[in-house]
Amino acid sequence: MAALRFRGASLFSRGGSNSFSLLTTINPKPNPSSILLPSLLVSRRCISHKLFVGGISFYTSDDTLSEAFSQFGQVIEAKVVMDQATNKPKGFGFVKFASEEEAQKAIAEMNGKVLNGRVIYVEKAKVKPAYHEGTRPIPRGPPRPWEVD
Repeated sequence: MAALRFRGASLFSRGGSNSFSLLTTINPKPNPSSILLPSLLVSRRCISHKLFVGGISFYTSDDTLSEAFSQFGQVIEAKVVMDQATNKPKGFGFVKFASEEEAQKAIAEMNGKVLNGRVIYVEKAKVKPAYHEGTRPIPRGPPRPWEVD
């Protein structure tokens, strides 16, 4: 029994009397929404609730942060922000919860508590400002010297 192959998938097989029967059809390009991770779906649909956690110890990892907050509900993502130059934690991070109630409970219970030897404070994360096309953020850095005419 011979099979017709297309991009590594069998589409048709040859029967005994020179007839073909359809085996399966496989889409070589799957729909992107069908292969997204659940955490990506949640953040795409904007149904996650993000908390800012400040005062984190420099020995706290993403897993430690997730474990500490998982007692209040389903933690979708826990991220300790790292300095790109030194690759060390900056002392703050973010935790995403699946529901508003879980996030509020975590704020009430964890704000002012000790985590890895340091007192942390927890609050709702503020929305990052979006810059529209043609606009730029305020420049930072040393002031320019005065120009004399």
